[in-house]
Amino acid sequence: MSALRAAKTALRTEVKRRVAALEPEEKRRQSQLLAQKLFKHPKYVSSQRIAVFLSMEDEVCTQEIIEDVFRCGKSCFIPRYESSSSHMDMLKMDSLQDMDTLPRTSWNIRQPAGEDESREEALSAGGLDLILMPGLGFDLCGRRLGRGKGFYDSYLERCSRHPKGRPYTLGLAFREQLCSQIPVGDHDVLIDEVLYEDQ
Repeated sequence: MSALRAAKTALRTEVKRRVAALEPEEKRRQSQLLAQKLFKHPKYVSSQRIAVFLSMEDEVCTQEIIEDVFRCGKSCFIPRYESSSSHMDMLKMDSLQDMDTLPRTSWNIRQPAGEDESREEALSAGGLDLILMPGLGFDLCGRRLGRGKGFYDSYLERCSRHPKGRPYTLGLAFREQLCSQIPVGDHDVLIDEVLYEDQ
């Protein structure tokens, strides 16, 4: 294993341990605080086409954010991962009710079925204005520690080739997910900003 991979693996273990120690009430509190921060963020306010991840247990909860995207009449796109590769698309959701009917993956995340071709894919249409980024860890230079599959890195690479250009990328992080420095390689794409408590 390369030194970079070893460093990332060690850091993933450490951050997972810190987040696992968080009480559910504290996760909820930080998630609500970040949602309120986001709603005032100029990039969020001005964005019409927004990609949002459907959060897992160890991530900032995005439910309130998704509700607000629909309430504000913005377009909401969510990821569809292909588990056999690092390919991911962002597909449009029509409503909160639409989202509740989606099948769950082996990771227990809701996403449109592989054979569902009826939805608008963000990059084949008007692109995206803003992507809210999940991650296990973040540092304040825009480096992000993912789960090792490279879904978002390869997606951002595709975004940069879209006529609209790359959307603004905003990581959502619990305070416990902040790291002094995250080891990155050539394929790791930096994000524009990390939103966390105590900024």
